[in-house]
Amino acid sequence: MAVKVEHLWKTFQIPHEQRTTLFENLVGLMKPKQYETFTVLKDVSFEVEEGECVGIIGDNGSGKSTLLKIIANILRPSRGTVKVEGKITPFLELGVGFQPDLTVRENIGVYGTVMGLSRKEITDRADEVIDFAGLRKFEDTKLKNLSSGMQVRLAFSTAVQTDPDVLLVDEVLAVGDMEFQQKCFQVFEKYRKKGVTILFVSHDLGAVRRLCDKTLLLRNGERIDFGDTNRIIDKYIYKLEDNAKEDAPAAEKETGWGNKLIEISSLKFIDKCGKENDNFISGDPFIARIFFQAHERIESPVFGIIFYYQETYCYGTTTKFKGCDTGMIEGSGHVDLHLDSLPLLQGRFEVTVAIASSDYKTNYDWHDRLYSFNVHNPTEDLGIIAMDGIWMLQKDA
Repeated sequence: MAVKVEHLWKTFQIPHEQRTTLFENLVGLMKPKQYETFTVLKDVSFEVEEGECVGIIGDNGSGKSTLLKIIANILRPSRGTVKVEGKITPFLELGVGFQPDLTVRENIGVYGTVMGLSRKEITDRADEVIDFAGLRKFEDTKLKNLSSGMQVRLAFSTAVQTDPDVLLVDEVLAVGDMEFQQKCFQVFEKYRKKGVTILFVSHDLGAVRRLCDKTLLLRNGERIDFGDTNRIIDKYIYKLEDNAKEDAPAAEKETGWGNKLIEISSLKFIDKCGKENDNFISGDPFIARIFFQAHERIESPVFGIIFYYQETYCYGTTTKFKGCDTGMIEGSGHVDLHLDSLPLLQGRFEVTVAIASSDYKTNYDWHDRLYSFNVHNPTEDLGIIAMDGIWMLQKDA
């Protein structure tokens, strides 16, 4: 076990009044300060195995960053315990310890020391840090003359020179341009291949889905769910009920939930002949038809669909994503997703369908991977995705 968090609580005391002058403090001796207790984390428990990459998601104020700071031993818990095996490298408040009047190269020495690098490691890797950060032209420039983005890139580029057992990451992919963010992904992939345990806080759900084996969902400081990343992200986006079973065996896992104000009656797949079918040829037209029954008038509900191949999340979309306003819904009907050319190549694909309110805060109905269809490959191409490519050869004269 690399990280074990048990019954973790964290509270802060916030004073009702600020005493900033000598007079205020002298007068204040006559009466005690009044505090308000604010609880950031409430009885949070989870375990991370060695080599796992675990995402931590939730709305602002849910306690994500506080949790990482406690694991990093920057903050102390109010109650509960945290156990970490191995050396920790925190990518949290990058750049703490930078000196604005020193140059880029000089600050690599300062920050590298803060991050635990030896003098020899700093000397040997300084050029690599500068190139990774894209600051070769600015290596002799004082830090205070660089943009905040450049400074964070420098801090990240220095910090990745460490050799951690456990890596704590808080929103560092938000810095820099697309090219630098891709470099960040490559670094994390390298750490994963080396068996480094990673805890990754981010609002970028695409990055969480790409990197993380499991994900922890926090809401108002409480653990809502912990398990398979695709399932947890779906739960976060669609605000699913919190009583769904966590990581239950496949035969026992709950497959449907919601308040049923609008119910999914069924899902049918329609082939190019206009007939219901569960067998398709790759590249043919395809319709997913969601039948519903609305038990009261509801304004602009959102219909969603997700395609899976085994545990691979292939594609997901909603009527709202595609700019389709469903308007006022009442009674029965159906909604179609039309694909002119089915881009799946071969295999058996499972499908999740859902209906939620227009703000995604209410889940009306959710059928989790209840439906499936087969795709047959008429070509010699391999894989699960069909790509319409053409090979072209150009011979030099």
